[in-house]
Amino acid sequence: MTKELLLKIFDSAYMQRWNDKLRPIQFIEIDKQAHKLMIAYFLGKFEETIHEVNWMDIIEGTFFEFLQRLITTDIKPTITSSIRRDAKRRKELDMWIYNRLKPILEPLGPDFNKRYIDHFERDDNTLSKRIISASHLLASKWEFDIIEKSNPNAYDIDFIRKWFETSMENYYDLEGVKQLALYKNYSKFIDLCGQLRFQTRWSNLLRFPTTSVLGHSLSVAYFSYLMSVEIGASPKRVYNNTFTGLFHDLPEVLTRDIISPVKNSVDGISDLIKQCEKEQMDAIVYPLIPEMIKKDIRHYTENEFDDIVTIDDKITNTTGDEINEKYNSDTFSPRDGKLVKAADELSAYIEAYSAIKNGSNIREFIDACHNISKKYIEKGSISGINIGRLYESFLIDD
Repeated sequence: MTKELLLKIFDSAYMQRWNDKLRPIQFIEIDKQAHKLMIAYFLGKFEETIHEVNWMDIIEGTFFEFLQRLITTDIKPTITSSIRRDAKRRKELDMWIYNRLKPILEPLGPDFNKRYIDHFERDDNTLSKRIISASHLLASKWEFDIIEKSNPNAYDIDFIRKWFETSMENYYDLEGVKQLALYKNYSKFIDLCGQLRFQTRWSNLLRFPTTSVLGHSLSVAYFSYLMSVEIGASPKRVYNNTFTGLFHDLPEVLTRDIISPVKNSVDGISDLIKQCEKEQMDAIVYPLIPEMIKKDIRHYTENEFDDIVTIDDKITNTTGDEINEKYNSDTFSPRDGKLVKAADELSAYIEAYSAIKNGSNIREFIDACHNISKKYIEKGSISGINIGRLYESFLIDD
């Protein structure tokens, strides 16, 4: 990972969506992409009951398409779709985008870059790509349902609605799409995940860009993914780290984003907050989700920053270094909680760093940057990642 790649990912926090429509709230690209990945997880888990699902393809596919979106931000999606129907123009567009991304992708190595190129050359009818495409549509439709209420007489609103309806018909064979249509509780869970975009981080401080809990979750997920790939993590380890990063703040849809100074202000209050979150999850969230993902979601939201492995069907605490040495295999279903925590604080650092760069030069952001960078520079490595050197690159370059 490099500073340039991290800041490029954060560029999505500046990108407005539906900016040709009256919007009751701001729709930001990073939020939509987070919601898309959450929906892809949900659809993939249902598909897993019928077919073998390649989770690395889904995680990397969403990331690669996210990177593409960072470059094509000024091109309306309907125009992009038209270009992609022509095989020659599609390939030219994909290579033009890749050449724009190349400076930040090359440091990730030739294998990573090859996987990026291969993703866009692969048939769109693979199971992984269809799950990703359906998730993209469902996340966009969630936004459109809000937009439509504010723009009932817009000249193209009927066309957009019919386009969504027609496009979704291509995915009715996916088990997760069927389940969403059949069971209201599942749709409520998807809606609940989307509501994380309504909660602003650092809400008591003026900053630009503002970011939501949902957008923050995407940063943590992709930072966890990138660090996992860098250390050669097994596919299941990548899966666990990525989705822990994505869902770790899900309880905040019920309790709101409680900032660290409040959590640490009184001895024992952090444990009390965690207990309240658990009770709220038990009462509200778990009744909305199928039994097969409850265990996963518990792992992602309770003791989410613990390093764990599964041995003889029993979850055992360990360390990132031990995982590297002995447990880096899908057999042990490893999860680097400390690495996810590092990704979480790295995301917070970049939020504060960007606020300062954009003129919010206030004490809270300066202190956050200083304290986080100092902590990890002193710590050095996490699960084999020299994260201290990454923080030094921010300090040296600035």
